[in-house]
Amino acid sequence: MPGCDESVENASALGDAFSVQDHVFSKKQFLDVGYVPDPDHIVARNEEIRRLAGSLTPAIVGEEPNNVFLYGKTGTGKSLCAKYTTRRVVEGAQNDVSVGRVIVDCSQENTETRAIRATVRGLNDPEMTGLTVPETGFGRSRYYSLLWNILDTRFDVVLIVLDELDRLEGTDFLMQLSRATEANKLERCSVGLIGLSNKMKYRNRLEERVKSSLQEREIIFTPYDRDALRAIIRSRSNAFNSDVLSDDVVSKCAALAADEHGDARKAINLLRHAGELATTNGADKITVQHVHSANNLAERDRVNALLAGSTIQQKATLLAVVSLALVEKTRTFRTPEVYAAYEDICVELGLETLSKRRIHDLLREWEFLEVLEITRTGGGRARGSYLRHRLLEDPSVIRSAFEKSDRFARISTTAGTTTTTWSNI
Repeated sequence: MPGCDESVENASALGDAFSVQDHVFSKKQFLDVGYVPDPDHIVARNEEIRRLAGSLTPAIVGEEPNNVFLYGKTGTGKSLCAKYTTRRVVEGAQNDVSVGRVIVDCSQENTETRAIRATVRGLNDPEMTGLTVPETGFGRSRYYSLLWNILDTRFDVVLIVLDELDRLEGTDFLMQLSRATEANKLERCSVGLIGLSNKMKYRNRLEERVKSSLQEREIIFTPYDRDALRAIIRSRSNAFNSDVLSDDVVSKCAALAADEHGDARKAINLLRHAGELATTNGADKITVQHVHSANNLAERDRVNALLAGSTIQQKATLLAVVSLALVEKTRTFRTPEVYAAYEDICVELGLETLSKRRIHDLLREWEFLEVLEITRTGGGRARGSYLRHRLLEDPSVIRSAFEKSDRFARISTTAGTTTTTWSNI
């Protein structure tokens, strides 16, 4: 039959494309973000775990635990330690004490009603309580009534982990939970709150009555250094086949993560992506070049995602900082320098120039997204203080992302007295 041999050959070739033999990974799930390793593989956080356990262990014998807030940048082990410690408390409950645990992601459940609903659904057992909790259809007060009912019906103590707490709108949920016993909402069950935030000043946003009610303890998670990151990466080596990881690869992943934020999550994701590149290339080992390629792809994808969700004025503000970084060969600038570069960009693009106050707000938004770091610095005697804006991302990576935007296709940027043209944009 005409073309039959060619069709078989094409099918065979396609079959090979969908059946790449993986010589790299053995248990890839050990590199998942949500994976909680056993105690032997939790690195450089023994002191933080001891302090957290000390606050929560009264729950083991049915006593009220302390409220605890964990602060630290992304990837410093807050979620890992909270999940591990609360799980151990639940498992260690003594003398028929019933301890429950629920983890609420406040980046998704970011309103009071959503947070209550997620808490109720996470703690409810319909066979035990006889209650059904719908996704929609109930008001806030109804969800609270269900919550108090379920807590007193099922548990002596409940630990509620609020991850990314700073993303939760308002503080009413914290107030309700911290005062539930005092307000006679609960008769039997005690509640312990574990709040996680990468905003060190989150507590300053709370009303005094909430602070007074919480009386929380604080634990600070500092960024991991290179040695700790190397140990963390080594602790996940059982995700790979033998002889796949070299010391050079481990050191490179640790160095790239340590130089940026001391972020263990970034180090692990970088290792995973490097392994996936090695697999796609049919390699038996991960090389340093795989790590470099994975890092470039990850940075580009992250920046593209940030720009895709930004307004034209947000982009112009970021472009002002990037243009300065490319010209001045440094990444830290004062507000007047950034605003002058922003004004030039507005002229180039025909944009309305926003006020300095509004640009300050937009720069703060980039800080929230961890693209910038903003610090207040003293200017010396009689000079007052001023803000310094440091670009955390590679400016060349951000520039390449702007290359895809027609609006920013060709632009000349003036930074101070120096003018540069991005001829390839």
